[in-house]
Amino acid sequence: MGLYVDIKKSLYGFSLDIKFNTKDNIIGLLGASGSGKSMTLRCIAGLENPDSGKILLNGKVLYDSEKKINVSLRRRKVGFIFQNYALFPNMTVNENISFALEGMSRDEKSRVVREKINMMHLDGLENRFPSQLSGGQQQRVAIARALAVKPEVLLLDEPFSALDSHLRSKMEEQLIYILSSYSGVTVFVSHNRDEVYRICKSIAIINKGRVESYGDRDYIFKSPSTLAAAQLTGCKNISKIKILNQNTIEALEWGCTLKTDKKIEGSPSYVGIRSHYITVSTDLQKENTFKCRVNYVNEGPFTTAVYLDSVEEKPYAKTKTLRWEISREMWEEIKNMAQPWNMCIESEKLFLF
Repeated sequence: MGLYVDIKKSLYGFSLDIKFNTKDNIIGLLGASGSGKSMTLRCIAGLENPDSGKILLNGKVLYDSEKKINVSLRRRKVGFIFQNYALFPNMTVNENISFALEGMSRDEKSRVVREKINMMHLDGLENRFPSQLSGGQQQRVAIARALAVKPEVLLLDEPFSALDSHLRSKMEEQLIYILSSYSGVTVFVSHNRDEVYRICKSIAIINKGRVESYGDRDYIFKSPSTLAAAQLTGCKNISKIKILNQNTIEALEWGCTLKTDKKIEGSPSYVGIRSHYITVSTDLQKENTFKCRVNYVNEGPFTTAVYLDSVEEKPYAKTKTLRWEISREMWEEIKNMAQPWNMCIESEKLFLF
């Protein structure tokens, strides 16, 4: 049971070649704009036809190019929530929710619509048209409509992209609550790493039409295996490396030598460290500690990004600035300390790829 996708599709100047298999009830597709995330959803839903491949949902074939099977959209039991919600402008809230409820009596339709109205807190809005609703209300109608058909797979295409930050947070909480009792497969698409992490149990990193990494969300964030995976999961510090021995590297763009906490395997090309894992040390002899000066500072309302340049004498070209993220309170405490500072990168927080 679950969702199996193995499809290929050629478009103008772009090639989609996606493969994943999930038994988890929520999988996230994390990728930059134009990476193929939305096209993947449209192929699963039956809105687009792949050129070749196979799509199975709970053991049932939805698409198989070899067997010439292509189940129609109406028979796929799919709930699709689009970025712009795609509500029918000439239909009321009630009519939008009941639109796809075929083969039901009037009483049964009314019961299902009332159930979804109550679930999504849309009471009093039943007879309004989409133009008379706020963005958050429209989104709730879209979710209610998608769930009304009792879908076996729920597809969400960046459902929060049109909302402001406060409403986005509220709708995310509500969606997590709804999905906790939904027994079908959910595919959640976004380029926002934080919301994908909070909502999804498994994550597939999509880059240029292909799945570069796939697995448990904690594994994907802790050990990104490719440059795109590191960037998409929010790593701000990435450097090319030279391997010196089985547990020592030269970070060519940071101007420092670093020890790893385990034997280096394979032939990695990069090292990464997340911005909040850099610390100030009072001991220059501590492993992975080197001298830095502040290049510039970017203050936010709650955190401060401090950009650091190594002052080590290294025979490289100009080094790249390291980004260090700390609380505003900590920055106020240390900003007047004499420089250079001894900065430490803990070996167990490094990842190579």
